[in-house]
Amino acid sequence: MVRDGALVVLGAGTGDSHGGGDIVTTEKFSDFDLRWEWRVAPAANSGLKYLVDEKRGEPIAHEYQILDDERHPDAKVGLHRQTAAFYDVLPPAPDKPLKPVGEWNSSRVVVKGNHVEHWLNGKKVLQYEVGSPEIKAAIAKSKFKDVAGFDAKLTGPILLQDHGDEVAYRNIKILAKP
Repeated sequence: MVRDGALVVLGAGTGDSHGGGDIVTTEKFSDFDLRWEWRVAPAANSGLKYLVDEKRGEPIAHEYQILDDERHPDAKVGLHRQTAAFYDVLPPAPDKPLKPVGEWNSSRVVVKGNHVEHWLNGKKVLQYEVGSPEIKAAIAKSKFKDVAGFDAKLTGPILLQDHGDEVAYRNIKILAKP
């Protein structure tokens, strides 16, 4: 739904993609500079997925994690599952400038060639090279270790995840091929 100029995924408490559904772009992207603002309700979990391969049958992709780091159980698993992480693969900087639940945060993902950056509230908090030995090793330790091609650069849509919790998005801007 749209509320006060923001796209709002209503909390259904039903888990990943069983509420209103993910929001997916029709256009596919390879290199881009994506900026957006978001806020979560208490204990909420969501994410922005990119380099999505629709052939996998489900939205498994590189993910900028969006989470209530204080209350959601996933955050207690480790930094690699907290806000601004490459979900379950790489943690963001421990000093990331995260605003409290209910306040608007600004985020950015830049993909240029194999170089990827995650930004939070104006600070670069994570960077990696797709296909590098370091990223392959991190993926091998993650829940994506058996996903074919997860370490490859893809062209695909961008997805705002419905994880069954309330999250709002606004001011979404994509510059293709930065």
